[in-house]
Amino acid sequence: MCKTAGEIISSQKKYLMTGGFSNINRRERRLKELLVSVNDHESEIADALKKDLGKSDMEALMTEIAPVKEEIRFMLSKLKSFQKPKKVKTPFTHFPASSYVLREPYGSILIISPWNYPFQLTMMPLVGAIAAGNCAVIKPSRKSPNTSSIIARIIEDVFDEKEVFVADEDLSHDELMAGHPDMIFFTGSAKTGRHVMEMASKDLIPVVLELGGKSPCIVDETADIELAARRIAWGKCINAGQTCVAPDYVLADRKIYGLLAERIYSYVKAMYGDAVENEDYPKIINRESFIRLTGYIDSGNAVYGGRYDEESLRIEPTVLLDVKDGDPVMQEEIFGPVLPIIPFDNLGQAVLNIMQRPRPLALYMFTKDMKTAKRICSNVAFGGGCINDTIMHVAANSLPFGGTGDSGMGSYHGRYSLETFSRPKGIEKGRRPDFGFRYPPYTNGKRKLLKLFLR
Repeated sequence: MCKTAGEIISSQKKYLMTGGFSNINRRERRLKELLVSVNDHESEIADALKKDLGKSDMEALMTEIAPVKEEIRFMLSKLKSFQKPKKVKTPFTHFPASSYVLREPYGSILIISPWNYPFQLTMMPLVGAIAAGNCAVIKPSRKSPNTSSIIARIIEDVFDEKEVFVADEDLSHDELMAGHPDMIFFTGSAKTGRHVMEMASKDLIPVVLELGGKSPCIVDETADIELAARRIAWGKCINAGQTCVAPDYVLADRKIYGLLAERIYSYVKAMYGDAVENEDYPKIINRESFIRLTGYIDSGNAVYGGRYDEESLRIEPTVLLDVKDGDPVMQEEIFGPVLPIIPFDNLGQAVLNIMQRPRPLALYMFTKDMKTAKRICSNVAFGGGCINDTIMHVAANSLPFGGTGDSGMGSYHGRYSLETFSRPKGIEKGRRPDFGFRYPPYTNGKRKLLKLFLR
């Protein structure tokens, strides 16, 4: 018989009340065991990702397995220093007291993960949650069952269920949230993210939402066209475009618009050849997404690419030109290997195009003019991004990863995970002498003394 969400989360809260992961050595031991288990199951993880998404061994290692290993190693190197109390300045009027800040874990964290990077986007937040001293309940996606299965086996190898529990697929998001977790970490669509936040608000449960959006890529006339084309093609084709930070559409200076489109497709061909027949090229997750994406192709001007195979669920990376803002492909996040390219006559047009839309998760800028790049980064709101590259900011655990506005709230990776999964607790330690002027009755003499201190 499956346990209820309430029973699972209640058992974790009791475990935390009796010490749980307050012992840093226990956390370190579990993280080391997790790293060993990931290493031991590496080929099985890659095989599961191949079955669920058609990912090659290289892509599975590069985008899913290696980032998790790196995150574990980072936590092991930084955990003790991060957990030390941080002494802070105490106001002179509090003399002779001292002050410091402690990091306090939230408790039982509900981690709801997506299907597109099912291993990485489950394990990365889990590593941060454990390192910060929390327990966790994991809800992997039903759409990637093979990866969910290997995740469950790894978790069972390493953790007791009162530390980390993989929820049965029959438990819905609502049932899990009704179990009153102490925090919810959700990665997925904006629509579901809004529902999660609405449910969490009823019990004032803090949430981190890692969503998506239409991430733009700007290419101005000064850009290195070959570099831009190669990196845009790579960023769009990883996981067949089913990446929350993939370049969703390109805004290109009209002077280089046609050349850029041709060069992007040339690099697609160089990397994948006949993508529809290439076993190393990922597939679309399901028929529903396949139909939606091929609809974009059939209704647009697919100048480059455009082939697809319904049986294998593979769609050739496709460049769309003559795209208008009102076209269906520009109304929602594409989440697939379809790339609209829109010309602009001046950079102001491109910026206005971006700022009139919901805030994106990522923004990419290709230019040789660093003053322009700095101006864009400083004045346009987006989650994170790259100058003269795509995607790579996500792989740096020295950088926060997260969205803003419709693309999410909260960030993680590296030390930002430790901060996200814990809260700062301010402590002031009082000492003698005990000055009497703060206590009633408030006489004129006390008032004069207080004013002296407050000068």
